[in-house]
Amino acid sequence: MANILVVDDEHGIRDLLSEILNDEGHSVDLAENATQARAARSAGGYDLVLLDIWMPDTDGVTLLKEWSSSGLLTMPVIMMSGHATIDTAVEATRIGAFSFLEKPITLQKLLKAVESGLARSQARAQVAAVSVPAVPAMDGGNGSLGMLSLPAALREEVGPLSRQGFDLDRPLREARDGFEKAYFEFHLAREGGSMTRVAEKTGLERTHLYRKLRQLGVDLARGKRN
Repeated sequence: MANILVVDDEHGIRDLLSEILNDEGHSVDLAENATQARAARSAGGYDLVLLDIWMPDTDGVTLLKEWSSSGLLTMPVIMMSGHATIDTAVEATRIGAFSFLEKPITLQKLLKAVESGLARSQARAQVAAVSVPAVPAMDGGNGSLGMLSLPAALREEVGPLSRQGFDLDRPLREARDGFEKAYFEFHLAREGGSMTRVAEKTGLERTHLYRKLRQLGVDLARGKRN
């Protein structure tokens, strides 16, 4: 179950989205304008926010900027609008919006966007839970590297840099397998266990990917459970 905030000035849309998300097992809070949304966000954290762009007091893009500049944009935000321009959608994405839904919103598109957003939220939580030193350092006694970061390309998509601890004072094959296992487990968790998306992200064919994961002893169900 996830905690979701729905921000929309139309009563019917708020009720409809709330009903759908509650049926999916989520806990839903509602806000009819930016003022209420600010109060709700200040009172606690959310796993996901559905935010309407056009509202009477403050528009959704402006509110998104506020959260971003004040450090409150810690959750995926899905923007919604029935008459937003492409430029508006691009600007929202640049600021930090996770995705954009055009009204009227179909059930399939809503659930798919929510599922993807929550998968990103879970990945961020897992990354934040890893407590590591900011700079890799050599352990002067045995020549082992304290921390190795994941590929730099992940920083742009995930946000906080994920780091794993590896003991380099061991045979090359063992050290390499340890890194590769952590790398693929990270992608599985981030993509919600989707082998198709993991294959796309890692640049491997699905058959090769399955074979590699079995070789490394990666639990394929782990990403889906998380």
